[in-house]
Amino acid sequence: MNPREAYGTHPEYIGATLGLLGEDAIRLSYDEHREFAATSLNRFPAVGSVRLDWSGADVLDRRDSFDGPTLAALLTAHAGPGELVIVFWDNLLPPSIALPAPLAARHAAAILDEAPTCWLLLTDSGILIEFQDGEGFTTGGPPAAVTARTT
Repeated sequence: MNPREAYGTHPEYIGATLGLLGEDAIRLSYDEHREFAATSLNRFPAVGSVRLDWSGADVLDRRDSFDGPTLAALLTAHAGPGELVIVFWDNLLPPSIALPAPLAARHAAAILDEAPTCWLLLTDSGILIEFQDGEGFTTGGPPAAVTARTT
Protein backbone atom coordinates (compact mmCIF):
# COMPACT_ATOMS: atom_id res chain seq x y z
CA MET A 1 0.00 0.00 0.00
CA ASN A 2 1.48 3.35 -0.99
CA PRO A 3 1.33 6.45 1.26
CA ARG A 4 -1.66 7.95 -0.57
CA GLU A 5 -3.65 4.73 -0.12
CA ALA A 6 -2.64 4.35 3.55
CA TYR A 7 -3.21 7.97 4.55
CA GLY A 8 -6.13 8.52 6.90
CA THR A 9 -7.35 4.92 6.86
CA HIS A 10 -7.39 4.69 10.67
CA PRO A 11 -9.04 7.79 12.12
CA GLU A 12 -9.87 5.68 15.19
CA TYR A 13 -6.21 6.04 16.20
CA ILE A 14 -7.06 9.63 17.10
CA GLY A 15 -10.66 8.85 18.02
CA ALA A 16 -10.58 10.46 21.46
CA THR A 17 -9.42 13.78 20.01
CA LEU A 18 -11.86 13.63 17.11
CA GLY A 19 -14.65 12.88 19.59
CA LEU A 20 -13.78 15.95 21.67
CA LEU A 21 -13.38 18.28 18.72
CA GLY A 22 -16.37 17.12 16.68
CA GLU A 23 -17.04 19.17 13.59
CA ASP A 24 -14.48 21.78 14.65
CA ALA A 25 -11.69 19.46 13.49
CA ILE A 26 -11.23 19.26 9.75
CA ARG A 27 -9.70 16.03 8.50
CA LEU A 28 -7.19 16.90 5.82
CA SER A 29 -7.06 15.06 2.52
CA TYR A 30 -3.76 13.48 1.53
CA ASP A 31 -3.07 16.36 -0.89
CA GLU A 32 -3.81 18.97 1.81
CA HIS A 33 -1.58 17.08 4.25
CA ARG A 34 1.26 17.08 1.69
CA GLU A 35 0.80 20.79 0.94
CA PHE A 36 1.09 21.79 4.60
CA ALA A 37 3.96 19.34 5.16
CA ALA A 38 5.85 20.91 2.25
CA THR A 39 5.91 24.27 4.04
CA SER A 40 6.96 22.83 7.37
CA LEU A 41 7.97 19.25 8.18
CA ASN A 42 9.53 18.50 4.82
CA ARG A 43 11.97 21.41 5.15
CA PHE A 44 13.75 19.71 8.04
CA PRO A 45 16.33 16.97 7.76
CA ALA A 46 15.32 13.93 9.80
CA VAL A 47 17.12 12.45 12.76
CA GLY A 48 15.94 8.86 12.86
CA SER A 49 12.45 8.19 11.59
CA VAL A 50 10.32 10.72 13.51
CA ARG A 51 12.59 13.43 14.87
CA LEU A 52 13.43 16.73 13.20
CA ASP A 53 16.95 18.15 12.98
CA TRP A 54 16.51 21.73 14.18
CA SER A 55 20.14 22.74 13.51
CA GLY A 56 19.22 24.87 10.46
CA ALA A 57 16.03 26.29 11.91
CA ASP A 58 15.13 29.37 13.92
CA VAL A 59 14.43 27.83 17.34
CA LEU A 60 12.22 30.10 19.45
CA ASP A 61 11.65 27.91 22.49
CA ARG A 62 12.57 24.56 24.02
CA ARG A 63 10.66 23.03 26.91
CA ASP A 64 11.67 19.93 28.86
CA SER A 65 8.13 19.32 30.06
CA PHE A 66 5.83 17.18 27.97
CA ASP A 67 2.26 17.79 29.01
CA GLY A 68 -0.94 19.45 27.89
CA PRO A 69 -0.53 22.68 29.88
CA THR A 70 2.88 23.28 28.29
CA LEU A 71 1.49 22.78 24.79
CA ALA A 72 -1.45 25.05 25.61
CA ALA A 73 0.97 27.74 26.82
CA LEU A 74 3.06 27.44 23.63
CA LEU A 75 -0.02 27.73 21.43
CA THR A 76 -1.28 30.72 23.40
CA ALA A 77 2.12 32.43 23.21
CA HIS A 78 2.77 31.87 19.51
CA ALA A 79 -0.61 31.65 17.73
CA GLY A 80 -2.24 34.75 16.36
CA PRO A 81 -5.92 35.55 16.78
CA GLY A 82 -7.97 33.11 14.73
CA GLU A 83 -4.89 31.19 13.59
CA LEU A 84 -5.40 27.70 12.25
CA VAL A 85 -3.32 24.79 13.57
CA ILE A 86 -2.47 21.67 11.58
CA VAL A 87 -1.74 18.58 13.68
CA PHE A 88 0.54 16.02 12.02
CA TRP A 89 0.79 12.61 13.69
CA ASP A 90 3.82 10.29 13.75
CA ASN A 91 2.46 8.15 10.92
CA LEU A 92 0.08 8.47 7.98
CA LEU A 93 -2.66 6.13 9.20
CA PRO A 94 -4.62 8.74 11.16
CA PRO A 95 -5.48 11.85 9.12
CA SER A 96 -3.82 15.16 9.89
CA ILE A 97 -6.35 17.62 11.25
CA ALA A 98 -6.88 21.38 11.15
CA LEU A 99 -8.50 23.32 13.98
CA PRO A 100 -8.50 26.80 15.49
CA ALA A 101 -5.54 27.47 17.81
CA PRO A 102 -7.70 28.24 20.87
CA LEU A 103 -9.43 24.89 20.47
CA ALA A 104 -6.08 23.10 20.12
CA ALA A 105 -4.90 24.83 23.30
CA ARG A 106 -8.05 23.85 25.18
CA HIS A 107 -7.64 20.19 24.16
CA ALA A 108 -3.83 20.06 24.21
CA ALA A 109 -3.68 17.15 26.68
CA ALA A 110 -6.00 15.04 24.53
CA ILE A 111 -3.93 15.75 21.42
CA LEU A 112 -0.74 14.67 23.19
CA ASP A 113 -2.40 11.52 24.52
CA GLU A 114 -2.96 10.27 20.97
CA ALA A 115 0.66 9.74 19.89
CA PRO A 116 4.16 9.80 21.37
CA THR A 117 5.23 12.23 18.66
CA CYS A 118 3.34 14.94 16.83
CA TRP A 119 3.86 18.32 15.22
CA LEU A 120 1.62 21.37 15.23
CA LEU A 121 1.93 23.94 12.45
CA LEU A 122 0.61 27.45 13.02
CA THR A 123 -0.50 28.26 9.50
CA ASP A 124 -0.33 32.07 9.56
CA SER A 125 3.08 32.44 11.19
CA GLY A 126 4.63 29.21 9.88
CA ILE A 127 5.77 28.31 13.41
CA LEU A 128 6.10 24.59 14.07
CA ILE A 129 5.88 22.91 17.47
CA GLU A 130 7.46 19.45 17.73
CA PHE A 131 6.42 17.13 20.56
CA GLN A 132 8.54 14.14 21.56
CA ASP A 133 7.07 12.26 24.53
CA GLY A 134 9.57 12.07 27.35
CA GLU A 135 11.68 14.84 25.87
CA GLY A 136 9.45 17.86 25.49
CA PHE A 137 8.77 20.53 22.90
CA THR A 138 10.80 22.44 20.35
CA THR A 139 9.19 25.48 18.77
CA GLY A 140 10.43 27.52 15.84
CA GLY A 141 10.39 28.34 12.19
CA PRO A 142 11.35 25.75 9.62
CA PRO A 143 14.49 26.18 7.53
CA ALA A 144 14.02 28.27 4.41
CA ALA A 145 12.77 26.49 1.35
CA VAL A 146 15.47 25.41 -1.03
CA THR A 147 14.77 26.59 -4.54
CA ALA A 148 16.21 25.01 -7.62
CA ARG A 149 18.90 27.05 -9.32
CA THR A 150 18.68 27.63 -13.00
CA THR A 151 21.66 28.67 -15.05
